Amino acid sequence: MKATVTWWDLSESTQTIDSLREYLRDEGVLPWESVPGLRLKFWVSDRAGNRWGAVMLWDRDDVDPAVLPPHRASELIGYPPQQRIRFDVEATVEGRYDEPRLGGRGLALPGFIDD
Repeated sequence: MKATVTWWDLSESTQTIDSLREYLRDEGVLPWESVPGLRLKFWVSDRAGNRWGAVMLWDRDDVDPAVLPPHRASELIGYPPQQRIRFDVEATVEGRYDEPRLGGRGLALPGFIDD
């Protein structure tokens, strides 16, 4: 398994965490649901640091870039991420939880669950 972490500093962009949250709600999440080999993707924000990013967990290392949705965040933000790092995953674990489905949760989505 591989993990990818991507970060943008939004200081030079006209986009904000709120506008990017709206982008996720309107169009950003759905295209990733059918990406082969993608186990999990979650988008993250750091309002205090004015940063936006995503973390992706991949089942394999040989993902064909042609199957990925367009990188619309880079287009909206106006420049590529300042950081994109790929890691080997050493171990995974799932804890105990009440909500059986992880997809569809988060601040950007209607009816979100705010833990």
